[in-house]
Amino acid sequence: MSYPGYPPSGGYPAFPGYPPTGQESVYPPAGQYSYPAVPGGYPPAGGGTYPAAPPSAGYPGAAGYPAPGGYPAPGSYPGAPQAGGMPPYPGAPTGPGFGVPPAGPGFGGYPQPPAQSYAGGGPAQIPVGYPGGQASSPMPGPLVTCDSYFQPAAMVQCTQGTIQAAPNFDAGRDAEVLRKAMKGFGTDEQAIINVVANRSNDQRQKIKAAFKTMYGKDLIKDLKSELSGNVEELILALFMPSTYYDAWSLRHAMKGAGTQERVLIEILCTRTNQEIQEIVNCYKSEFGRDIEQDIRADTSGHFERLLISMCQGNRDENQTVDYQKAQEDAQRLYQAGEGKLGTDESCFNMVLASRSFPQLKATVEAYSRIANRDLLSSIDREFSGNVERGLKTILQCALNRPAFFAERLYYSMKGAGTDDSTLIRIIVTRSEIDLVQIKQMFTQMYQKTLATMIASDTSGDYRRLLLAIVGQ
Repeated sequence: MSYPGYPPSGGYPAFPGYPPTGQESVYPPAGQYSYPAVPGGYPPAGGGTYPAAPPSAGYPGAAGYPAPGGYPAPGSYPGAPQAGGMPPYPGAPTGPGFGVPPAGPGFGGYPQPPAQSYAGGGPAQIPVGYPGGQASSPMPGPLVTCDSYFQPAAMVQCTQGTIQAAPNFDAGRDAEVLRKAMKGFGTDEQAIINVVANRSNDQRQKIKAAFKTMYGKDLIKDLKSELSGNVEELILALFMPSTYYDAWSLRHAMKGAGTQERVLIEILCTRTNQEIQEIVNCYKSEFGRDIEQDIRADTSGHFERLLISMCQGNRDENQTVDYQKAQEDAQRLYQAGEGKLGTDESCFNMVLASRSFPQLKATVEAYSRIANRDLLSSIDREFSGNVERGLKTILQCALNRPAFFAERLYYSMKGAGTDDSTLIRIIVTRSEIDLVQIKQMFTQMYQKTLATMIASDTSGDYRRLLLAIVGQ
């Protein structure tokens, strides 16, 4: 099964930061949602200072807004894939992934990522303390790497993964370690964990190729024969090229009886344009199917239209905020929902599917002033079911993507049972992108560390591998 060129060898571009330099704005006070606000914002690049905020284009000054009743917590994912169900797949190098939103003041209590360093490549700054008197501690291990993305301020957006490329990497040596771990009676799971949890996805692809060259055997088949259950699913996910894993997850979510709508939302509503375009192409080349046709066959109505819009990978990615357009879009959304009897769903689809994330953030602010209600709260009132979840996911990513994933992780483990496929998918897909920031948001939002919750909710080699990826 061929797998040409996914993702390109250059890697994904960094996801641009927001709000752009000089266009910061003051957001409503904490208390609108159940999340606490985070202090801090953009550090100045190169030691300079930021210019004053642009003209407000008629907005009134920041003021308190009525609490909408709290940010509703979604349930756990239905229909998690069964362990051992992963198909064989080809190897291809993957890039470092896109970046994460830089820090800013908390919007309406929805937490913002910790402040980051720009253009200097230094380590991210950690918030001084968390609500409830719990102080944060430095995150050990991960190295901050930067992907160039020429924004208006010519800043460099940094990403923070818990996994980075191992120095002095030797694919042949790692292949030999894995071969010895699986040879003879029994399996040395710890040796396998030590390798896969400390190599980048690109390095894992090279190990896979070296294993076949050295031993004439398929590493994935050998791993499947030695492992089982959740640890097998986790290790196989780690060895999948990133784009293929997203495409595979989407195919699995629509294959057979029933549809895992939350998986479709999680992937299609959070990825960058380039990533979505690569996923769509990979889906076609690897599974011989058109993803739009599969979406139409498995979904319907306004939810179907939202997902088809997401599949285009055509969101505006201009980081300059047009405050006049934000005001106009906010007025348009108000007239399409709260300001009329019934709801014009196509208007919400048009704005949320096409505007850049910084632009949407400004629109959320403007909407609060016009409607005297938060836009997330209005979507709660005007929509229901999967289309509501999809629209809210887009807005949550515009406000703070790490907090969105922290929430998904929390609800994958909260209560009786664990949604292991969701836990695995988010840990694996964010491990080289923004898992450090997700961990920080998790601690702030739930007053416990992600590692603590994983340790109490999992066991055995599965627990050890997850904790090795997450980092202590």
